[in-house]
Amino acid sequence: MEQILNAGQGNAKPQREPYKKLIIAVSILIPVVVAILFGVKIPGYDLSFLPPIYATINGITAVLLVAAVIAVKNKRLKLHETLMKICMLCSAVFLVMYVLYHMTSDSTPYGGEGAIRYVYFFILITHILLSIAIIPLVLFTFSKAWFGNFERHRALAKFAFPLWLYVAVTGVIVYLMISPYYQ
Repeated sequence: MEQILNAGQGNAKPQREPYKKLIIAVSILIPVVVAILFGVKIPGYDLSFLPPIYATINGITAVLLVAAVIAVKNKRLKLHETLMKICMLCSAVFLVMYVLYHMTSDSTPYGGEGAIRYVYFFILITHILLSIAIIPLVLFTFSKAWFGNFERHRALAKFAFPLWLYVAVTGVIVYLMISPYYQ
């Protein structure tokens, strides 16, 4: 509307995306809330069964991401859309389980030694940093498709897909590397 009103005045501004501020707020809020909740410890609950479940969810997400790319390349757009929605749901469920586990359990120190220790921490740190970065990227990519801007959706998806896939796969790798040290 603003663009239409200003069109004759020579200073037309492009119309802002109504969801942009919401995506930015959610992208900041999620890591901040997760960080705060990591400081909260709720004793008396044994959720030690969760790590293999949320690692499996990461693995499922990785497989579904690849399946979604194959679906879109084969012009099965509805399947692609469904798979992407499932991936987003899987990521949300993962996050809830991950936070619940860490709110009820002490952190598990990695016990590997030598070069493998550096490999583990490299994978862990890149996994954590990219899991934060992927939030706005996935939400913006999804919103572009939701609102029918498929050209911009495809452009963003070229970055979102490999990063999200990396986060999903490294989530499984981190679990497999630390699982011998769970008590």
